[in-house]
Amino acid sequence: MTTTAGTPRPDLDVRPITETEFADWNRALNIGFLREPTSSPEVLDARRPEFRPGRSLGAFDGGRCVATFRSFAQELTAVGGAAVPADAISNVTVSPTHRRRGLLTRMMAQDLAAAKERGDVVATLIAAEYPIYGRYGFGPATWATEWTVDVPRTGLDPRRSHPEDGGRVDLVDAEDVRKLGPELHERLRRIQPGAVSRTDLWWKIATGAVRFRPTWHEPFFAVYRSADGEVEGMVSYTTDDEWGDSKQPLNTARVHWLLAAGPAAERALWRYLCSIDWIVKVRSGWRAPDDLLPLLLPDPRAAAVTTHADWLWVRVLDVVRALEARTYGAAGSLVLEVADGAGLAGGRYRLEASADGTGTCAATTEDADLSLDVAELASLWLGDESAVRLAALGRVREGRAGAAREADALLRTSRRPWCPDIF
Repeated sequence: MTTTAGTPRPDLDVRPITETEFADWNRALNIGFLREPTSSPEVLDARRPEFRPGRSLGAFDGGRCVATFRSFAQELTAVGGAAVPADAISNVTVSPTHRRRGLLTRMMAQDLAAAKERGDVVATLIAAEYPIYGRYGFGPATWATEWTVDVPRTGLDPRRSHPEDGGRVDLVDAEDVRKLGPELHERLRRIQPGAVSRTDLWWKIATGAVRFRPTWHEPFFAVYRSADGEVEGMVSYTTDDEWGDSKQPLNTARVHWLLAAGPAAERALWRYLCSIDWIVKVRSGWRAPDDLLPLLLPDPRAAAVTTHADWLWVRVLDVVRALEARTYGAAGSLVLEVADGAGLAGGRYRLEASADGTGTCAATTEDADLSLDVAELASLWLGDESAVRLAALGRVREGRAGAAREADALLRTSRRPWCPDIF
């Protein structure tokens, strides 16, 4: 059926897709992301494990899918290490013929209502475009930075690239990564606010056991083992094959992901990457904005910021459980007036934080110390944003003088939250 862009259609149907509609849904997904529309049977078979009944939504016009939306179960690490159940949102598209007709709003409302009913504490997503998701109550909760390291300028001695703590770096195969990676990642995400859970399918995709693209370029995998043989770090990277006119190497190592359970593993893996013969640049991949990488180099200026942008967006669905799940940097109390246009998490709440870092939260009728939208609460919840900054922007309002400064003392963290994943 042919449709005309911009023409309102009251008969558009938004609903969960069936398994038999998956290929049509996947075609709409490809169109929305400007990919070749038709996927091969092999790619469709690879993607089918992501299908969950009731969690993949589509908008249909005369039987043709014109918008897509998928969510799945996830755990998100709060400040202090507790994991909260999250509604992870992905694969959001609207075909160019059907924009500005409220399809995303309808799909989002349906999914968030179901997440609230399930008991999810938050919803999460990685935003392709910044302006879209604030109107649905999401706020940027973590940011990410990518560095490009000019290897000859670092000051590192390539002759001394081995770990100095008795550990070692070894190249491993994809099968080893699937065996060793999940346990290492679990250790990391228990201590990293903003980290999310990974499924077995994630590891299969990352190692080529499942392939969403018709072409697959196998990366290199390296692990760092401590002096006692424990796997403390792991990295996936690819390299190019670029040479100058004078037969000088101009090759770049591009990090897909790097996991480290501590600074020793970080130091060892970055030094390893900067010591590979013929590599003159290292692209770090997406890291936390306060990553140690630049300061691990004798000359930190050798690591230039390539990109810095918002990363994980969070939408609070249950204020009480979200605030009680995390820990706090000081004792204190705040009354928060939370506005939520969708009616999912609004209200007035008293947060009481104890000296041991634990917190309790309950609804109250007391006067508010701070008033803010649920999107601003999401930006504050993982400890990255400052209530004082948001107050200066007019996005947080003080009902009591000094309340924003007190909120920062309670909520902000010494290291910035970070989400190592895209989904």
